[in-house]
Amino acid sequence: MFTQAEYHALCSGLNNEARVLYCLGLRPTANLATTTSDPLNYKFLLLLLNADNQEEKVFTRGRQINSLLRHLEQAGLVALPQHLSFEQTLNGQTILLPLCNEAQDDFAHLHRQHQPMKPSWKPDKALFEQMASLLGLIDKSYDEDDVGEFIAYWLGRPNTVFSHFQWTQKFAYAMRFKRLAGGAAPKARVGNQQVPVAPGIEADDNARKLVEKYHGQKKS
Repeated sequence: MFTQAEYHALCSGLNNEARVLYCLGLRPTANLATTTSDPLNYKFLLLLLNADNQEEKVFTRGRQINSLLRHLEQAGLVALPQHLSFEQTLNGQTILLPLCNEAQDDFAHLHRQHQPMKPSWKPDKALFEQMASLLGLIDKSYDEDDVGEFIAYWLGRPNTVFSHFQWTQKFAYAMRFKRLAGGAAPKARVGNQQVPVAPGIEADDNARKLVEKYHGQKKS
């Protein structure tokens, strides 16, 4: 039995192969409490996808499965933990199925209307909080500059049409990307993420050495 949120997402512009992958390959064994999948088994999933084409197999590589998973991600049906990427093999890895939990039915209405980005767009706060938690974001705060930057990027792609759920999900991914180490110089690090720090005075290494040198001369 699918949740309403899953149903609306599955009725969006997905190809049938992606629906088969989700409905038969991922959802039946998902942990509904944690919204996690079983470890992905490419061999099993390829057999499933080629069920009607055993003589002339259409799906033969893991990257084809990743491509279908990316479509499911765009529909809001799957999400990747922060240490995973569609550019790497996901065989044996566990992914997230955010909509399989009944609590996600609160967001079912966000799947019903699809539209391009608008200058007045705002992320759904409750959904952002949940998506940020699923994606492992430590700092879940954002400001008008973050939203404006996201809007400006997608206004330049007027042919891109998503539901409000999908736009908010993409915003959560964008914020995760900004938090990951390796971008702008972080103010502070927790694990491999950047998080804001409260204002204060922090001595750098050179200042610390000068203090130690002065303190040593004073003793002598």
